[in-house]
Amino acid sequence: MNEELHKLLIVDDDETFSHVLARALGSRGFAVETARDADSAIVTARRQRPSSCVLDLKLGENNGLRLIPDLKAIVPDMRILLLTGYASIATAVEAIKRGAHDYLAKPVDADAVARALLDSDSGQADEEDLAEAPGAPLPLRRLEWEHIQRVLTECDGNISETARRLGMHRRTLQRKLSKHPVRERPAE
Repeated sequence: MNEELHKLLIVDDDETFSHVLARALGSRGFAVETARDADSAIVTARRQRPSSCVLDLKLGENNGLRLIPDLKAIVPDMRILLLTGYASIATAVEAIKRGAHDYLAKPVDADAVARALLDSDSGQADEEDLAEAPGAPLPLRRLEWEHIQRVLTECDGNISETARRLGMHRRTLQRKLSKHPVRERPAE
């Protein structure tokens, strides 16, 4: 690999996670820059022109999905890996539609991130692959989570509009969003 393939931008508002991941990927041959918000990510991308980006879905009050087209406009062939602690099929599909190459749920280790960034043979995931249902029906709480995530994505992360469309109080929606998603399959 040439040096250009190793330039990496990590965009995450969690300073500790970002620092640990940057050190781990740095030891794996990446030249790593970090940014804690969308504005500094744009500035860093313009200055460094990284070939890859690890982007967190939640950047404080902002949504990392909104940043994907801006980063792709700066470096069109940038490989973007979206990370989130709030994984859902709806956000995975939306991330791919906006130009992300891969999507991983936190917690994730540096080896998985490196594999996702360096595996150029796999190409973009198909929406059908992401939306494939598990063998057993999803639990009701998981279906609710998926629906909330889909509506939230349609509203570009606007909590008030999402709550209005779902017919629930804004605080109730925020409480549901602050919880980690339910497991896809009941424990056996």
